[in-house]
Amino acid sequence: MRVTYIKYLIATLFFSFSIGLNAQDEKEKDSLPTTLELLKYDGLSALGGVTKTYTQPLKWQKDDFITAGAIVAGTAVLYIFDDEANKWFRDQEDDVPMLIQDFGWYYGSPQNNYAINGAVYLYGLFTRNEKIRKTGVLMISAATAAGIIQSISKTAVGRARPGENRKKNEFEPFSKEGAYHSFPSGHTILSFTTAYALSKQFKSPFVKAGILGVGLIAPASRLWEGAHWLTDVGLSMALSVVVVDTIDKYLNKERDYGPEAKEGISWKFHVGLGRVGLVGTF
Repeated sequence: MRVTYIKYLIATLFFSFSIGLNAQDEKEKDSLPTTLELLKYDGLSALGGVTKTYTQPLKWQKDDFITAGAIVAGTAVLYIFDDEANKWFRDQEDDVPMLIQDFGWYYGSPQNNYAINGAVYLYGLFTRNEKIRKTGVLMISAATAAGIIQSISKTAVGRARPGENRKKNEFEPFSKEGAYHSFPSGHTILSFTTAYALSKQFKSPFVKAGILGVGLIAPASRLWEGAHWLTDVGLSMALSVVVVDTIDKYLNKERDYGPEAKEGISWKFHVGLGRVGLVGTF
């Protein structure tokens, strides 16, 4: 029962942004592409986004190398506090409501994450809303690109997870044991990639903050459970941001989802006789 409730809660949260949708379609139906044509175009867009993620480092400029250096330096700083952070977060676990802990686990799980991304995309596809379609493509392609990176890195790096007297500098590259698949954090990458991709579509800083706050639950839950070190989670979040920004720029500049798809979603708080509501205009 609790699992069903958690999944329902996740779905509700990530579809709340479609409340009050005002889709404007001034084109003649005969001139519109078919659903199959849109699906093909979006598939190529998603594939292009994944490809762009892996080839973009070949085109890095000075600012990009500075950003990469800052991420490496930040990770090194977090590494200093890995032991202390692990102890502190583990001490908080008993005080965290079970609902929050369950939400973090299920939201960061691949099957649930892709279900959310796919549902957002299909909603945009069948309602023929280019903004939501583009958002869905961004979420799916970013999760795929970042997910492949973390899957390969997790095995290749072979960092030991916290617990059972393992140390933060203990590594067994290419180990098949889950105990040595700590770096990076898959739950963090999937959950924060989805949240960050979705937050970029909104103008309101409050809505952005709320979505990112939900995206932080899964990373925090991995620290509470002692499944990852602070550096695992920190670098995973940085990777999510880089991947989403790369694909979002690609979709905006090299693919055509209409000018409206680049403007984001504006929100207005409406209070009337007997009703209170939040309306998002696409």
